[in-house]
Amino acid sequence: MTASHPHDLLPLTPAVFHILLALADGEKHGYSIMQEVEEISAGQVKMGPGTLYGSIKRMLAAGLIEESDERPDPVLDDERRRYYRLTAFGKRVARAEADRLAALVHTAQLKKLLESR
Repeated sequence: MTASHPHDLLPLTPAVFHILLALADGEKHGYSIMQEVEEISAGQVKMGPGTLYGSIKRMLAAGLIEESDERPDPVLDDERRRYYRLTAFGKRVARAEADRLAALVHTAQLKKLLESR
C-alpha cells in the first residue's frame, strides 16, 4: 500500500488517524499509543492490541510511520518495546486528513448542523 501523494490514502480509518495524532508530538511505544488515543478521544476510542498492531503493520508498509532505532535507558524501559514515530510523509497525510475533516465540519456548520466556534 504505497502512495505517492497524501490524498491517495484518504479518507483514513479512525484507528490510523488516531495513531497518527498520538504520534504527532513524538515517538511512543504501543501501550503509550493506546493510552494517548483513549485520552485524546476522551475515552470514546479504546484501541485494543489487535487493532493497534494491525494498523501499525499497515502504516509501516505505507511509510506513514517508522520504528525508532533510539531506545531509552534499558534500566527505565522494557527492551521488548518497539517505539514508533511519524515519517515526513505520515505527517503530510495526517495534515491532509485533518484538513479534510475540518472542511466537513465547516460544511456541517454552514448547514446549521453544528454551531460555529
